[in-house]
Amino acid sequence: MLGLAIFNGLVYWLISCKIGYTLESALGSGLFIGFVYGLYFGDVATGLALGASIQLIYLGMVSTGGNMPADNALAAVIAIPIAFKSGLDGNAAVALAVPFGVLGVFLDQLRRTSNSIWVRKADEYAQKGDAKNIFKCVYVYPEIVIFIIRFIPVFLITLLGTDAVVALLHSLPAFIITGFSIAGGILPAMGFAIILMTIGKPKLIPYYFIGFFAVQYLGLNNMAIAIFGTCVALLTVFGKSKKEEC
Repeated sequence: MLGLAIFNGLVYWLISCKIGYTLESALGSGLFIGFVYGLYFGDVATGLALGASIQLIYLGMVSTGGNMPADNALAAVIAIPIAFKSGLDGNAAVALAVPFGVLGVFLDQLRRTSNSIWVRKADEYAQKGDAKNIFKCVYVYPEIVIFIIRFIPVFLITLLGTDAVVALLHSLPAFIITGFSIAGGILPAMGFAIILMTIGKPKLIPYYFIGFFAVQYLGLNNMAIAIFGTCVALLTVFGKSKKEEC
């Protein structure tokens, strides 16, 4: 458990340390985290399935003004190892992940509060023309605080709580685990509903139903749908560009 606790803490810190915003959303996705834990536990297929189930909840999540409504990275980092160790299915893992996603919001608020200290210190060093200490206030000190905020809670939860959570799950009656699975099955549907509200323009709805029925009735897999979807998107963009040129 000590090795897993250290691994969990490092994974959560690395994917949320804010170094390189370009990759942050991809590295913090449930799918990528599921892939990482799939490699760790030697079962990539199960890791990807668990990560994808958790990511579905947060499909429509929009961080307005940089304020995230939930921390999908923490949800995945905690729930996926527990699911591996306890044998939970994807739906039950989703239900287990949601509370940890909410906890991550409070951890992020601690990070934001601490950053205000370094901003004031950087202003003081700027007045003195001290570029070296400005660099430390921008990159070094915030990362030290982020490491403490991100690594330690996940390390302690994994080290002290994972076995307890797994033991509790094994001792629960079957109907409670079934309830977790049902609730977890509903949450991804809510994720789809949120994203439909975000992109729910009448002219875009047909594309959604084309993809849905292609999977449901034609039996196409996700890769095939992604390729067809990309082609349709390119045709639409190119068609629009030609109309504007005319």
